[in-house]
Amino acid sequence: MMQSKPTVWLRAEHKALEERSAITPDVAKQLIQAGYQVVVEQSAQRAIPMESFVHVGCETAAEHSWQSAPHDVIVVGLKELEPELGPFVHRHIHFAHVYKYQQGWQAMLKQFELGGGTLYDLEYLVDEHNRRVAAFGYWAGYVGAALGVLTWAAQQRSQSLGELSAWSDRTALFASVQVALEACDTRPTSLLIGALGRSGQGAAELLKACNVPVLEWDIEQTRRGGPFDEVLQHDLLVNCVFLKKAIAPFTTTEHLQSSQRRLTAIVDVSCDPFSDANPLPVYNQCTSLQQPVLRLIEQSADQRMLDIISIDHLPSLLPVESSEDFAAQLAPYLLTLDQLDSGVWQRAHTQFVERSAEARTGVNS
Repeated sequence: MMQSKPTVWLRAEHKALEERSAITPDVAKQLIQAGYQVVVEQSAQRAIPMESFVHVGCETAAEHSWQSAPHDVIVVGLKELEPELGPFVHRHIHFAHVYKYQQGWQAMLKQFELGGGTLYDLEYLVDEHNRRVAAFGYWAGYVGAALGVLTWAAQQRSQSLGELSAWSDRTALFASVQVALEACDTRPTSLLIGALGRSGQGAAELLKACNVPVLEWDIEQTRRGGPFDEVLQHDLLVNCVFLKKAIAPFTTTEHLQSSQRRLTAIVDVSCDPFSDANPLPVYNQCTSLQQPVLRLIEQSADQRMLDIISIDHLPSLLPVESSEDFAAQLAPYLLTLDQLDSGVWQRAHTQFVERSAEARTGVNS
């Protein structure tokens, strides 16, 4: 009998140190019970053990074997793939980071065109009100704020935040921040921009739990347009604003040269340095778990040091909790993968078609 529902193929992540999973065993079980076949690739870095997927009835495949999978499977992952892995012949679901004309966006979309595949970008799975249906925002903000405090604390000891690895859970992360703060004579003051969004709520919770004074801003406070001198007046800036079009920047390289600057640490949770919509155009590269901090300004007789953290997969540092949260949000829509011509999938497909046409014709190149 012909299978009526597509096979869902959970691939191993290609991005180094990415331990999260877009599908958890609980969600895989729901898919199997609904009639889907679920194949899970072996992974040397996924935080959720393979045995948990096998226990609920998933089939297994070798790590990174999705390229040779049958063309009709739907390949699910989290982080972007490199164009060199193309041409892409499958239907793919992941965060691609190409729809805002980021570096290499045309090359990536052309690999889908060459292979005849389709991209359903997780960032553009939206409901009828254009709201994202699944996001890691809360955990990105929570972890980002924690790293900001840890960076500031390290600065107080004339040190820098070293290579990072995942914490077992939020309790362990919170304990690390508390220990770092207890070694300092004071608490930093912080400015949180984008406080009302998912990531802003996560950042605010961490800062308040650590008794770090926080000034919470959102669209009303930024409506007048930057640069904002308030940025200079706090020890720590946490940016949780995700933009799709350019606005007046919150600060600039020239603005940060002010002799009145107190700011020594920035966490750009939104992490979009390659886009014209970046409200913090003071850096041009992401940082990483191996090298989390980028020094923007060196300490001198006239200037305080200034460091920025701009890691594009912050929730990887709490991989189990963030995966469980995200997968639960995504589950109702994965259960409709046999209806790709409607709802969130149809809207995501429209985005793919439009951006692919732009890549083909050279628009915004």
